[in-house]
Amino acid sequence: MTLTSRIACLVLLSTVLAAPVHAEDVKSGNLVISQPWSRATPGGAKVAGGYLTIENKGTTPDRLLTGSTDFSKRLEIHEMATTNGVMTMRPMDGGVAIEPGKTVKFAPGGYHLMFLELNRALKQGDSVPVTLTFEKAGDVKVSFSVAGVGAQSPDAAAKPGATDMKDMPGHHGMHK
Repeated sequence: MTLTSRIACLVLLSTVLAAPVHAEDVKSGNLVISQPWSRATPGGAKVAGGYLTIENKGTTPDRLLTGSTDFSKRLEIHEMATTNGVMTMRPMDGGVAIEPGKTVKFAPGGYHLMFLELNRALKQGDSVPVTLTFEKAGDVKVSFSVAGVGAQSPDAAAKPGATDMKDMPGHHGMHK
């Protein structure tokens, strides 16, 4: 093997090893849950957000009702929206419908999970278990990968984004 070939192999290997780790897709009945992730939390934070994509490959609707974790006392489903330049966040008390043949994305600035009353900090690189409860699919265990504090996607560099909660009226960084 020539020196050039060895260097090319090393570059390829380092690229593969440096690729972000994604949680595996989870299938339950007609639902496919992909890209579950959260952000690392600074010490003392009492809340964190959770993001994922849910696809319904079936012919009947389902509904994400709630969930639970071992790292927070409560989990709520929320929606963030901007109306007339004012960002608001509200709980989705009835859950979120996953219509047949449709995909619902939980992402910063839209639908998201709120992990409330954290028992411990989430650290970048960790994987944390969450049980999601659906109306028809029942309880589904999902592993959320933890990205950097300000990440806007599961493999984004840790940098503050425009949809951080600090931009909401009355909020300075994480919920207090």
